[in-house]
Amino acid sequence: MPVGRQTPRASRIWPSGGTHLWASGGTSSRHSHSRGHLVYAAGGVLSVHTEGGTSIVPANRVGWIPAGFAHFHRAHGETDMRIVFLPASLARFLPSRPAVFTASGLAREVLLALTGSREYDRAATARLHRVLVGELDEAHEQPLHLPEPRDDRLRAVARLLHENPADNTPLAGLGRATGASARTLSRLVHDELGMTFYEWRTQLRICHALVLLAEGHDTTHVARACGWANPSSFIAAFTNVMGTTPGRHRADSP
Repeated sequence: MPVGRQTPRASRIWPSGGTHLWASGGTSSRHSHSRGHLVYAAGGVLSVHTEGGTSIVPANRVGWIPAGFAHFHRAHGETDMRIVFLPASLARFLPSRPAVFTASGLAREVLLALTGSREYDRAATARLHRVLVGELDEAHEQPLHLPEPRDDRLRAVARLLHENPADNTPLAGLGRATGASARTLSRLVHDELGMTFYEWRTQLRICHALVLLAEGHDTTHVARACGWANPSSFIAAFTNVMGTTPGRHRADSP
């Protein structure tokens, strides 16, 4: 996956955060920060890539990247990316790994306020930071961080599924293509990724579906491209993970 630097259409950066407006496909260079930070897609869908995996951050979700994690961002659809850096005293209340959270109405307003045109003094910024972390502490973590396998055989399976999410080949068939038995792959998925193969493939497909929806594809196309037998099956799986239908998700995205 190329990570060559591209220039955002517009940026506004200050010590506590900032905003980037990315064209679809815009990609940052790989970098890291000395402070943990939150990323929010006020419009579009953002993917955050680290060595440990990929987080998909659609509108109305918040991504968390702890301090020191090398990463790069990619925009899917026209993306309004907001960034809020947190002091270590508050970052300690969030996970030590990248994660994605539901953005409550209050959290969204605080994120927009902290990254808007109004400038807050240090005391007001600190109060808003505390409100934001409090909201995230009560929010549900979303299954939108797709962990990166470490084992070479499992990485080969992941490449096949990323290249073609619609591939419905059973685990045994994928094992024959990558030199491992279904039993071995099933154990690796459980031990390395903490889930079943079915859960992993569903999570991967939902992540791809979010990107395709952000790019303007309709539900029927997305269902077919991501391996569901029909739109109804896709809508049910999407709703189970995201808590809303693909249509409502797209309508609610700014």
